[in-house]
Amino acid sequence: MTLETQLVQADENLDAALDRLFALLRIESISTDPAYADQCVIAADWLVSELQSLGFTASRRDTPGHPMVVAHSGGTGRKKLFYGHYDVQPVDPLDLWDRPPFDPIIEDTPKGKVIRARGASDDKGQLMTFIEACRAIKDVTGELPGNITILFEGEEESGSPSLIPFLKDNIEELKAEFALVCDTGLWNADTPAISTMLRGMVAEDFTIKAADMDLHSGMYGGAAINPIRVLTKILGGLHDENGRVTLKNFYDGVLDLTPEMKAAWESLNFDGDAFLKGAGLSVPAGETDYSILEQLWSRPTCDINGISGGYTGEGFKTVLPSEAYAKVSFRLVGTQDPEAISTNFRQFIRDNLPKDCEVTFHSEDRAGATTLPVDAPEFAQARKALSAEWPNEAIFGGCGGSIPIVGHFQEILGMDSVLIGFGLEDDLIHSPNEKYDLRSFHKGIRSWVRVLDALNG
Repeated sequence: MTLETQLVQADENLDAALDRLFALLRIESISTDPAYADQCVIAADWLVSELQSLGFTASRRDTPGHPMVVAHSGGTGRKKLFYGHYDVQPVDPLDLWDRPPFDPIIEDTPKGKVIRARGASDDKGQLMTFIEACRAIKDVTGELPGNITILFEGEEESGSPSLIPFLKDNIEELKAEFALVCDTGLWNADTPAISTMLRGMVAEDFTIKAADMDLHSGMYGGAAINPIRVLTKILGGLHDENGRVTLKNFYDGVLDLTPEMKAAWESLNFDGDAFLKGAGLSVPAGETDYSILEQLWSRPTCDINGISGGYTGEGFKTVLPSEAYAKVSFRLVGTQDPEAISTNFRQFIRDNLPKDCEVTFHSEDRAGATTLPVDAPEFAQARKALSAEWPNEAIFGGCGGSIPIVGHFQEILGMDSVLIGFGLEDDLIHSPNEKYDLRSFHKGIRSWVRVLDALNG
């Protein structure tokens, strides 16, 4: 049985696979900091070399930012595009790490062995599960698994400024029947998941300005408008008493769950109380008519992410500040229109400004939500393959976050994505002491062996 032989080979390769992963984790490929630009090039070159050693035709593609890595297997059958990213988040605050973030180690924890390093879960450990699955298959069959194109990005953690131009310039080379994306997670430690709903994003950064200068509160207080007071009143009006967003037409395009999807989510027995308790909370703050899981996966949100203004140092400086700032983001679902929401939000701010105040909007980030077609054959094939590897059957689930690449693949390359990942909620991605369970890495490799076998069958 070729599949079983490939799985055994993946098991036997595990120690060497960890050595290769550790070599990649030692590269400090922080994309947001120009001081690490050379490290991003080193990481891209390392991946090119690794893919070439497996038999892929691979090359580094330089961009105005950090390089892309593109590789082709040269095989036949349905063309699949695998996507991952080799760049990582900054490590600050460094003093909260228990050990150097780019010195990977296998660590024993109460829940089992983990790989501890920056990028272990997001996304180096994840992308290496796919590479190592290809290695196990080739070791047994002598050939790479089917018709695969690989795209590794080096700017995912810094907004992907080079991605859209690169996709548009290389449509024919990159276009496939569907994409495979390994930047998501398991439902729980024993239950794999295929993410089929991703929320979109609108982010707004703005300043409200009043007087020409900061004013003494004893001399001007009461008579002069205070922009912080204006700002907080406006922001407080973004939600009603039931947690609903008050913007004009905000819920246009928000779709109700189908009865089948609602029943499937309810069968997961998600413990919302325990979820909140894990963050030191006890009361859900979203729309009152929806479960916590629905609030996380299928409902839109409006969140105030930052406020500043005036004096915030030790002691008091009794001034009326001339300016106040805020950052507000919206998570979108269904067919909500990011442009319309941005327009209506800005008009909401302007409509609630008193005289002597003006607003300036500094930046914007807009992307629509994504819904993927679970009735497409590759979804059922992948689900069956994952279910064969893990203790519990794989689920189709939502994702509270945004993965813009999936929308770009739809819009530019005209293809959907199958999102399969093996991270866990406690992996501390973007935080100090990031980890990836050794079991996730090992069974992730085995999972991709099974999935590729199913998709190539």
